[in-house]
Amino acid sequence: MIKVKVMKLCFAHVPKVIWVLTLLVSLQGRPAWAQTLPPMNEVPTASDSTRAIAGASRRPKIGLVLSGGSARGLAHIGVLEWFEQHRIPVDYLAGTSMGGLVGGMYATGMTPKEMRAFVDGMDWDAVLSGTPAHDELTFRRKEDRRSYQTEVELGGLRNGLEARSGLNPGHRIGLILDRLTLPYTNLQSFDDLPIPFRCVATDMLAARPVILDRGSLPQALRATMSLPGIFTPVEIDGKVLADGGLLNNIPTDVAKQMGADVIIAVNVGTPLGNRKTLDSLFGVLLQSISIATIENDRRSLRQADVIVAPDLENYTLLDFNAAEQLADLGYKGAEQKRLVLEKFAINETEWQEHLVARRARMRDDVPAPAALEVAGADRKDAGEIRERLEPYIGRPLAPEQLEEDLTLIIGEGRYDSLGYEYARRDPKRLVIRAQRKPYGPPFLIPSVEIDGSDVNRVEFILGGRLTMFDVGGYGSELRTDVKVGSRTLLATEYYHPFRKTKFFVAPRAFYERGTDDLYLNRSRVAEYQTNRYGLNLDIGFALNRESELRLGYDVGYVNSRVRIGDPLLPALSGGVSSAGARYAYDGQDSAIVPTRGVRVNADARWFFNSPGAVTDFPLAEVRASGFVPLSERGSLFVIGSGGTSFTRDAPPAQQFTLGGPFRLGAYGRDEFRGSRYVLTSLGYLRQVSTLPPLFGDKIYAGSWYEFGGAFNRNETAEYFSSLSGGVIVVTKLGPIGLGGSVGEGGRRKVYFSLGKFF
Repeated sequence: MIKVKVMKLCFAHVPKVIWVLTLLVSLQGRPAWAQTLPPMNEVPTASDSTRAIAGASRRPKIGLVLSGGSARGLAHIGVLEWFEQHRIPVDYLAGTSMGGLVGGMYATGMTPKEMRAFVDGMDWDAVLSGTPAHDELTFRRKEDRRSYQTEVELGGLRNGLEARSGLNPGHRIGLILDRLTLPYTNLQSFDDLPIPFRCVATDMLAARPVILDRGSLPQALRATMSLPGIFTPVEIDGKVLADGGLLNNIPTDVAKQMGADVIIAVNVGTPLGNRKTLDSLFGVLLQSISIATIENDRRSLRQADVIVAPDLENYTLLDFNAAEQLADLGYKGAEQKRLVLEKFAINETEWQEHLVARRARMRDDVPAPAALEVAGADRKDAGEIRERLEPYIGRPLAPEQLEEDLTLIIGEGRYDSLGYEYARRDPKRLVIRAQRKPYGPPFLIPSVEIDGSDVNRVEFILGGRLTMFDVGGYGSELRTDVKVGSRTLLATEYYHPFRKTKFFVAPRAFYERGTDDLYLNRSRVAEYQTNRYGLNLDIGFALNRESELRLGYDVGYVNSRVRIGDPLLPALSGGVSSAGARYAYDGQDSAIVPTRGVRVNADARWFFNSPGAVTDFPLAEVRASGFVPLSERGSLFVIGSGGTSFTRDAPPAQQFTLGGPFRLGAYGRDEFRGSRYVLTSLGYLRQVSTLPPLFGDKIYAGSWYEFGGAFNRNETAEYFSSLSGGVIVVTKLGPIGLGGSVGEGGRRKVYFSLGKFF
């Protein structure tokens, strides 16, 4: 009688035909555990009989489903932790997006404790960054980043400008997944994992969900979390795959197909907003996305026997640095379902047997590579990569060192991502997956700059740098700069390295037009328009990724005339020629706002002729800066520079100038001029906030003191000082800076910049 009543309750919302079929099944011997399952959303009380059933030899097979939710998905770790502490076995795992990542880690044998330590120690800012760190770039790519301080890169000039299909190509997160899954890369099926596993992606061409159950495990995990527009899609078996949450964010149907008797779904998705949410455009857009997917989520949740929904109201999709708190809330969410979940607990003996069986399927053996294969690159590139990585063959694999070398190759600018795994048919063949940037070469870095160093004369400059690779040989580059607006620049350099050596040759041609101010007695009396053009040839030596040395010869022409001011002031025009040496070292961690490291530039030249010079003369200049971290967020910095023409006077075209931001900021741009100069700065920089990693980097505030002067004779030298402070916001489109300075005699300046930090 009890059995019939329970069945009637369960059948209350099932079509009559299914009632009959289910009744026939029950009469033929329905499993005892099924009688204990409550209707959805009804919380039963635990009883001694159900505990006994849970510990019986014929226990229900439990399928755990982990939903997507970006950073909120880190709460899954806490749920798994609660399961292990309360001896809830997981027989099947299915997940989407972040649920797929956490589920994949658990399926390979990682414990929740290990996962907590792993995500707590992760540098999420670096992982979610779409570009390599500054110290991972080659010297030429560092030059690009200093000259054009944006992460935007375009390509594909033949068919119109194109950009990558996502803000983040996923290189760093891909390497993490490669390392975590390395022992399992030659699986025939994901059923062979310690816990059978599935993850869901979306076929962007067919608009269908794709269940990933075999093949490359790290690539499957990369595909399931590739949120469109944020991460680039992943191509697997000819399908272009993106985040599975678009069509199946809570894959309860997948767990049922795997053979689960009981489905426990953990839902960490973002709930619908309230009325106030709709008061902003961004809120309306988020609500629209939620509405578009919520019906699928509701259908999926109807197939779940138990739903765990942690209270994550105060956390967003981008709160990756709150991993500990999110995991704790996941644990709390499972605890709130204790009465339901404990029905599936097994006794200690069975739990230990379950763990032994799971551990028996774990792998930790990573063989030494006997061969190396490069997939996804053309023949020439594949040969170059193989040559670079040949030392890894025949010795125990060091994943961290391999990842570092792969990232350094990324820093050359050719590839979106590089990864590694063992071949499924040959477990000793290491496969390097190469994903070239699909939109180039050539590559174009666009630039929009607003220079407000003088708020009364704000300069606007539009331009970019176009780089073509392998013009005249592998490794060569043709680099062209174009800027128009308040200042004009047309320049092109051909860089050609000599193979198997570090020597290179670099001819260059340029034309530039700008303005120069003339001051007398600290008053601006004229503005000159100056045109320069010329040719130079450098022979250089690439010392390493941080430095290079060049020897070169320059010839050119200068024409400078009064644009604003007394027309009777003298004009300046004539030829220029010189020979010299330049050394550059860049060991800092950023091209925009460094927090550690040293940078040095030294230039020594001998001018054979120049407008206004009565004889030839030497000129030398050294500029250096050093940043020393004092804490996790604060750094002390020292900047020093100086130049001299030794015993001779430099003509106006080659004189040194001071004045403007970071060059005695309280004074006008180029207010001080002379054949010699010295400048020192001491300051403190502090990170005050952080932008979401997908939109930018950090926000800094700083203060610095400057002291220096420009003069023609040491005995007539006059020195000035300036106290400055400012804020800079580093966005993916470029930095935004705002500062101000005060100097002697009540001199004050306020200045700002967009697109380039002065």
